[in-house]
Amino acid sequence: MISRTDSIGDTILTLPVAGVLKKYFPGIKIGFMGNAYTRPVIEACQWIDDFIDVRDFMDRSPTLCGQPPEAIVHVFPVAAIARRARTIGIPIRIGTTNRLYHWTTCTELVALGRRNSELHESQLNVKLLGPLDITRDFSLEELGTLFGLTRTQPLPQLFAGLIRPDKYNLILHPRSQGSAREWGLPNFLTLIRLLDKDRYRIFISGTKKERPSLQPLFDETGDSVTDITGQMNLHEFISFIGACDGLVANSTGPLHIAAALGRDAIGIYPPMRPIHPGRWAPLGPKARTFVLDKDCSACRDTRIPCQCIKDVNPLLILEALERASSFAQKTIIE
Repeated sequence: MISRTDSIGDTILTLPVAGVLKKYFPGIKIGFMGNAYTRPVIEACQWIDDFIDVRDFMDRSPTLCGQPPEAIVHVFPVAAIARRARTIGIPIRIGTTNRLYHWTTCTELVALGRRNSELHESQLNVKLLGPLDITRDFSLEELGTLFGLTRTQPLPQLFAGLIRPDKYNLILHPRSQGSAREWGLPNFLTLIRLLDKDRYRIFISGTKKERPSLQPLFDETGDSVTDITGQMNLHEFISFIGACDGLVANSTGPLHIAAALGRDAIGIYPPMRPIHPGRWAPLGPKARTFVLDKDCSACRDTRIPCQCIKDVNPLLILEALERASSFAQKTIIE
């Protein structure tokens, strides 16, 4: 059982743990414990045999493919989950030495500090498999091939009909639900104005709750963009991302979904540890990140907007998209 009960992006970057386990132990059954919100991501992964809702784990006797779980890896440490795993007697319980409660709740401890590590989040996650004799280092290129998002659902015609096969279908995802520093609506507006509408079909995505904050963008762009905010459930949105060509976003779940699906995933990041791209970059064959070449922590402990991420030039994003769209068009012609 892999335990990761936080957000979509974190869940995506944990899926390679399951891919590595399947490669080392082909007959293993893997359950992924998450919350109801991330369930569609987990169910889309070919490496996962069972989804375990964290509420069921805490309130009932959990099973994995009908059997009691034999091991749990606490990728995202939660004290109550660790104590519950000990109480119900899961034989192998793997956690880190950095959590004091793991010393009394886990049978195997891994010395792993994340905050100051030079490793990517996905690499740190795989380090927790050391007690299972998986000790070698994995490159980001390797892990970028192990997401296994092959079980996406068919896209309903209502949304499939929005895709234009004669254009580069691009999703812009300006908001982050407060989970990341944001590039800002003015930069996204500049990018939209720079894009050739004869070549690009532009979608603006976000949650229903974020829709009011995006209104200024829609006021300025009119019918040059298509509003899809709050219109899809997560199953549908995953499939829609897979049907499009590219996505531009801050450090958010949709960015990681696009990268894991092999789409052009362009992420815009602040140069601040530990939320810089060295730790949280999207992984995939067509993933790219943009960040100022500097170290800065000016806004770490404040609510002021991050000027460093806002200073990433929209022309750089345009250039990346032009290269990607030209390659896509060339591929279609060939």
